[in-house]
Amino acid sequence: MMIAKLTDDNRATANLWTRPLISLGVLIMLFAAAGCATKPMAPDPAFAVTKPVATAPAPVHDGAIFHAGTDVVLFEDLRARRIGDILTIVLSERTTANKQANTSTSRETGVDIANPTLFGRQLPLGNGTETLEQNLQSDNEFDGQGTSSQSNTLSGTLAVTVAEVLANGYMMVRGEKLLTLNQGDEYVRISGIVRPEDIGPDNSVLSTQVANARIVYGGKGALADANANGWLARFFQSSWWPW
Repeated sequence: MMIAKLTDDNRATANLWTRPLISLGVLIMLFAAAGCATKPMAPDPAFAVTKPVATAPAPVHDGAIFHAGTDVVLFEDLRARRIGDILTIVLSERTTANKQANTSTSRETGVDIANPTLFGRQLPLGNGTETLEQNLQSDNEFDGQGTSSQSNTLSGTLAVTVAEVLANGYMMVRGEKLLTLNQGDEYVRISGIVRPEDIGPDNSVLSTQVANARIVYGGKGALADANANGWLARFFQSSWWPW
């Protein structure tokens, strides 16, 4: 009976410690699952779509033959020219940069201090050795080399809208494209100024002809996190690391 009672007590004690641990494990799994869930990327207001300006409808004057709203335009330029019109940007960006730096410094310093003379004689030690004569030598050398090379290529198409028509007829355009993939999100954003003369017959313009162009390409999610260093690695590679 005593053995059975001790066994029951041990089981009760074990359950007392096991249940909070199980609950804690379940909470950790729930937080991990919530952290792994990716939310769709929110659009950037700086690249928001610009809607056409609403204008008051013109008065309708129907005649015996012509009726308003039934006309067919045979010769009309379909290229963007008004606020809210859609324009296709052909991304054709290629940048290459190379930089190399070499630094080398060297310095040598020497100081000789002769033994002082007192009353025509040098100060000796007990055995006649000169005591205050000093000879100091210092060498300092530094050799540093650095090489940096970067090459970027961006191609594709992106539809944007006309945000503003300037006084000289140039158009400020902006737009973005958001792609939600199975392991994260990717986005392409562009804004700039376009000349009407640079727009082709297919209502497209090269990104190299966009003035004051701001092109942003990036992503978020598991793939982007896998290509980024951790916070400790970034600390060792930053300028804060003293060595």
